[in-house]
Amino acid sequence: MPDLRIEHTAFTVADPEAVADWYVEHLGMRVVRRVGDAARTLFLADAAGSTMIEIYNNPISPVPDYASMHPLQLHIAFVADEPEAATSALIAAGATMFEEKRLDDGSHLVMLRDPWGLPIQLCRRGTPLLPGGS
Repeated sequence: MPDLRIEHTAFTVADPEAVADWYVEHLGMRVVRRVGDAARTLFLADAAGSTMIEIYNNPISPVPDYASMHPLQLHIAFVADEPEAATSALIAAGATMFEEKRLDDGSHLVMLRDPWGLPIQLCRRGTPLLPGGS
């Protein structure tokens, strides 16, 4: 079996530059590559530099109506050591609340939508899923 690792997950959005700017400013991501193609493709790395997302708008593919999708269909989850503070900051920056859950295992999960409707989840796990996680 080959040694395969996830490189990135891609999302088509109406305004890649605006989404990327918001994710950089409010989610601690950084742009690692701008392709400069017709799709205005940007690759963003998380604060740890271990996970990437691709944000683009390819004219041959319609932008999903993220706001009408239930967040359990699709969401981007971020480790949050302080979910309450992160939630307040993101709402002040234009995100909207969907739901908040505290699980019996000590996990605290907050589901929000970014200003374009794409669901983002903040996770503080009772037991981290991966080494170095929360």
